[in-house]
Amino acid sequence: MNKERQQKAGSRMEAETMHENLKDDLLRFARSISRHEQEAYDLVQDAWEKSLKQEALSELPIYKQRAWFFRVMKNRLIDDRRKENRLSVWEEELEQPEEPLAMHRLETTELLGRLTPELSDLVFKRYWLGMNSKEIGEQLGIPAATVRYKLRYAINKLRNFLEDDL
Repeated sequence: MNKERQQKAGSRMEAETMHENLKDDLLRFARSISRHEQEAYDLVQDAWEKSLKQEALSELPIYKQRAWFFRVMKNRLIDDRRKENRLSVWEEELEQPEEPLAMHRLETTELLGRLTPELSDLVFKRYWLGMNSKEIGEQLGIPAATVRYKLRYAINKLRNFLEDDL
């Protein structure tokens, strides 16, 4: 038990020493690759959290520790950017068309009535209630990605209905 406490105290001291040696370099690097200050702090925080799970990291020379942190922060930033791009593409595809449609509420209701009740409900919640895919998914107990897929499918069906009617 006493030996265990000594090991924890030793690893805590190693982590503190590593933090003191690297904190300025890590924040400088994070600021250079991020869009704004808060994002830089988030990158550094995430890297520190991951480092706590890497026991062998404190045994590496400082230049390798720094390289490990830089790689972790860069990979996290890349993952975040990819996620943003995927979500923005989905949202752009699902947005209402910018051109005004000369449709009356009755025509809209009729058009939605041609969809299945499930798809009609999704379109209503997204475009009339303003809920996002995550909120809809939580309410219905399905993944947000499934909601986006079904919304895209519903929008395409509505587009086809409109084209057929013209």
